[in-house]
Amino acid sequence: MRFIKTGISSIALSKLLLRIHIKGSKTSKHVSSIEILLALIILIILTISCNTFLSEEFALAAVQGIEKEVNISRLAETKEDVIPLLSDPHLKAEMVFTGIEFPSNMAFLAQDDILVLEKNNGTVNRILNGQVLDEPLLSIDVKSDGERGMLGIAYVDKENSQRKDSTTNNNTGHRIFLYMTEEKEDEEVFNRLYRYDLSGNKLINPKLLMELPGTPGARHNGGEIIVGPDGNIYTMIGDVNAILSEATNTEDKDPDGRSGILRVTQNGEVVESIIGNEEPANKYFGYGIRNGFGMDFDPVTGNLWDTENGEEFSDEINLVEPGFNSGWNRIQGLGKFKDGFDQNELVDFDGKGEYSDPRFVWNNTVGVTAIRFLNSDKYGQEYENDLFVGDFNNGNLYHFELNEDRTELMLEGDLQDKVANDDKELYNVTFGAGFGGITDMEVGPDGYLYLLSLYEGSQTCDSKVPLSQCVDYSSGVKGTIFRIVPVA
Repeated sequence: MRFIKTGISSIALSKLLLRIHIKGSKTSKHVSSIEILLALIILIILTISCNTFLSEEFALAAVQGIEKEVNISRLAETKEDVIPLLSDPHLKAEMVFTGIEFPSNMAFLAQDDILVLEKNNGTVNRILNGQVLDEPLLSIDVKSDGERGMLGIAYVDKENSQRKDSTTNNNTGHRIFLYMTEEKEDEEVFNRLYRYDLSGNKLINPKLLMELPGTPGARHNGGEIIVGPDGNIYTMIGDVNAILSEATNTEDKDPDGRSGILRVTQNGEVVESIIGNEEPANKYFGYGIRNGFGMDFDPVTGNLWDTENGEEFSDEINLVEPGFNSGWNRIQGLGKFKDGFDQNELVDFDGKGEYSDPRFVWNNTVGVTAIRFLNSDKYGQEYENDLFVGDFNNGNLYHFELNEDRTELMLEGDLQDKVANDDKELYNVTFGAGFGGITDMEVGPDGYLYLLSLYEGSQTCDSKVPLSQCVDYSSGVKGTIFRIVPVA
């Protein structure tokens, strides 16, 4: 690979190009010819002076991307043209696979062995060595309107019943957990958590672990599943368009299975009652959640973190401790910015639940989705155990470091108040852009970060754009798996 010599650090140039990319992606039209010419002139000037090195591959991709990707309401249709940008010039995004219809979630069985869900088709597909098997491992007639469908997947090794470490490569005896929306014969709709066994290329022996409400609306069904360090199953569900119970800080009736993070054993049994002893209150780990698509456990402390989606404003990152109350529907974002907010007025189940402010807030919603701790040193110690977060509206990947006791994010400058008021304030935490609509992230067995995304996420789903222009949830839009690797 040839290199272009530059007069500033390649990191600075990468940040510059990423800034142009982010700026352009927020507009409804392409960046002007003057802006493109200016960017090209900058690159030429940088090429003349020499100090450090920037790979030609990255430079050319960045220049081409200025015009191609500044309006990412439509990303390129061919894999050769999809060029996500990263702020670190020593890393690049490469495509692993493309073609799965509306992928919602994924899980690794081993290196180059990935299970991917198709939300609307209700299938569990196996991608082995870069090729999808002809037949899915499982096909279910799911209810797929709106945000319903085949939504979440997690797995463990049956022999030790623990969450599998990302660096292992054992491909025997898997227990697969799936979260999906199904309709009964009487047309009643439920969100269900199942356990399956993997036998060859089929999922067998289904066992229903939890049956949760799936009505009245087709939105806010959640679906994220994760196996905790305790070996138990954690799943997130939103309010399903219903604000009816104490779980949404409304004292009308007992928690009904909506608006929470619920925890059960791998057999569907209660682990430990936190906010109540009756079913299903005895399964709640946290509550007061409008909706969310991401959870992960800190590999250092074992603490659970999540992402949550606001209503027109205030997407959040939260530290979730047992009995956590996220505040919906009484509060979004930080309590200090809501006039008259008194957390003592929230439902606390006789002191068993406790409200906690989010650790970070996007004031303008970005459709925050996946969250993942990088429990790997493959990118160097500077990123090891750091937090990465993806969004659906813009196709951005964010990077956060944690403080010493790992209960807060280390935020500087305009973000010290924990709130990003506009896109400019997000600049220093934006690690990548141009991924399309990110739906999931995983750390692979090789220690690299993998992103699952839709080509046509991005600006078409911005809250400021009429919903009719957003990606149709019932569409067959194709998805892609990206992997972030060091530049050779």
